[in-house]
Order: sequence, then structure tokens, then C-alpha cells
Amino acid sequence: MRRHSLYPMLRQGQPASPRTMALSRALDSAHEHTAIDDLRFLEAFECHVIPDIAAALRAQQIRRANPLLAAELRAEVALGRPLTPPERTALAQTLRA
Repeated sequence: MRRHSLYPMLRQGQPASPRTMALSRALDSAHEHTAIDDLRFLEAFECHVIPDIAAALRAQQIRRANPLLAAELRAEVALGRPLTPPERTALAQTLRA
């Protein structure tokens, strides 16, 4: 699989550290290598949109499968800080409505 140069998922064979608390929480429950790659990709895409149609389609598929995570990532990136528990609860309720 070709990876875009703006997405440095692996550096010297080591996974990049999560930039957001949302991804850190999601990685705690993800055990499959491909799922972890997808979650890391989504975070990288939300932080730096990759100008590539294949990357955009992949990000959209991951967002559909993980709507709460996607919303939390976007919120954390926009705010520049982790969400508080009440903010996470409110966001989850908004998505359920």
C-alpha cells in the first residue's frame, strides 16, 4: 500500500505517538494491526488533510465506522486540547440525536 509523504505513520519502524487523547483511548481497545493503522491514519488525516482522493475516501470510510472517534479527533484538533469528560458526553449525545 502506498502511503502519502505527508503521513509519516512509521518512523524507523516505530509507530508514531498519538497526538490526541481520543486516539490514545481508541488504541487501548484496538488489538488488530490493521485497525490500529486505520485509527492512526484517521488522526494524521484530521491533523493534516492529505490532498489525495484515495486518502480522503479512506478517511471517510474510517469516520463512518467510528463516528464518535472521528468527532472527538476533529474537536481536539480544533480546540488544541483534549476534551473534558462533560464535553465528550455532550458530543456523544449529539451524535446519537
